[in-house]
Amino acid sequence: MESVKDKFLRYIAVDTQSAEAETVPSTEKQFNLARMLCEELKAMGASDVRLDEEHAYVYGFIPSNVEENIPVLGFVAHMDTSPALSGKDVKARCIANYDGKDICLNEEKQIFMRVEEFPELPGYAGKELIVTDGTTLLGADDKAGIAEIMSMAEFLLNHPEVPHGKIAIAFTPDEEVGHGVDFFDIPGFGAAAAYTVDGGALGGIEYETFNAASARVRINGRSIHPGSAKNKMRNALRIALELDSLLPEADRPEHTEGYEGFYHLDAMNGTVESAVMDYIIRDHDRQKFEARKAFFASCCDFLNKKYGEDTAVPEINDTYYNLKDALTDHMDLIDRACEAMRSIGVEPVITPVRGGTDGCHLSYSGLPCPNLFTGGHNYHGKYEYIVRESMEKSVELLLALARK
Repeated sequence: MESVKDKFLRYIAVDTQSAEAETVPSTEKQFNLARMLCEELKAMGASDVRLDEEHAYVYGFIPSNVEENIPVLGFVAHMDTSPALSGKDVKARCIANYDGKDICLNEEKQIFMRVEEFPELPGYAGKELIVTDGTTLLGADDKAGIAEIMSMAEFLLNHPEVPHGKIAIAFTPDEEVGHGVDFFDIPGFGAAAAYTVDGGALGGIEYETFNAASARVRINGRSIHPGSAKNKMRNALRIALELDSLLPEADRPEHTEGYEGFYHLDAMNGTVESAVMDYIIRDHDRQKFEARKAFFASCCDFLNKKYGEDTAVPEINDTYYNLKDALTDHMDLIDRACEAMRSIGVEPVITPVRGGTDGCHLSYSGLPCPNLFTGGHNYHGKYEYIVRESMEKSVELLLALARK
């Protein structure tokens, strides 16, 4: 059997970066990995393997090998990588017996991952780390989850002596751009409950996420030749900067942690005549979330009163809601995950997700779906890395849950 590490290295070699688009999948190249996974599942002996040829979802089952009528358990991971940084031509490097010190990712470009900036690194001394060369992301988010689910599936299909119920598997596109389950076939998936395998460090169990909204603001200015602009020009770029200055400085991602929400300016472009600003708004608490959106809209209203009607035109849309609210009646899934972790010698670490997962949408659609660790760190950037031993523990965890 191929190791989870080798599976992971094969999967990250396939570029599956998603993009902002009107279609699902947002990029055709996600089909490359989807078709690969379909063929591998069939070769393993999984049943009812199918590819959604329009939207690139992959589904399959590990048949039950017990007589009892056990509810179907599902596992889900996503195939795409973040648009934040390229996932093409990933040059991964495996550091065996890591010494716990600074890591040179790229000597030529002098790119280092330093312990001072990433203080968790020394805790992995003696482990094997898989890192990038500092020019791309790694793709552990979430190809690690895929590799771990595929390793679990291969083990169970090759060891019929291990008793388990029917296991449903699904791999989704476009999670990183918020459309991962837009066309997910919940009835066809057939699970009573599921886990996304899309978390971070060893031991992580997550059932609380942000409430999330996107906010696009169009700033309408007035371009006048600078030589005759007095009392006439209305510089959209400067008004955009003014809008950002109205938001609390402390309520930004770089100053927040834990349950603290934020406003994040994700992109901005424009000219004197017009500008566009893209924000994301986040908070775990639903009331605070609604208050944040209202405050953001009031800042736009202030600018409209100051500079004229329709100067700042916001479009605010909810993206997902806190997973916890949808799992209130399904906390047994958390208890079972904790029990399974302890059975393999891992102490559970329950923390709020400072983001969201496919499980948010699935849970609100009737498929309860908390999130489990993969072993990865520093997602969406060139400092992304994963710990081989943590990946192996993830596979053990999935097998322990399957045995339940």
